[in-house]
Amino acid sequence: MTIREGRPDDVPRALAIWRAAVDATHGFLTPADRAEIDDMVAQDFLPHVALWLAVDGDDRAQGFLVMDGEMIDALFVDPAVHGRGIGTALLNHALSLAPNAVVDASEQATNALPFYEARGFVRTGRSPNDPQGRPYPIVHLRHAGRPDRG
Repeated sequence: MTIREGRPDDVPRALAIWRAAVDATHGFLTPADRAEIDDMVAQDFLPHVALWLAVDGDDRAQGFLVMDGEMIDALFVDPAVHGRGIGTALLNHALSLAPNAVVDASEQATNALPFYEARGFVRTGRSPNDPQGRPYPIVHLRHAGRPDRG
């Protein structure tokens, strides 16, 4: 598995990964909200962000990461390869870019919080709604970093 910068021609594969991952982990979304979020991700988000991809030996993306400064804006892995260390590799890359990274995780996506907390993230707050005001609680986390060795 290699982490590389994305290119414009990687956006369709990233969108396919996003759709499969959301379908596998976000069953709590209403169909209308799922469709609205899909449109936003497909039109307004993925084509306009810098992607980092986890690619296999054939250069096929298996997961992707989007960073905005210290914020992990997106980290999704194809559910067909969940549990193989791809998410951890992407997260490690994020931490190499921003050692005190922050992330917002859906409280209802039962895989997200255990994933981040097992990798050194601590809860710093909670919002009752997602950024668009929908009733999907968000948990705010920050990587604890390494303790100072003074």
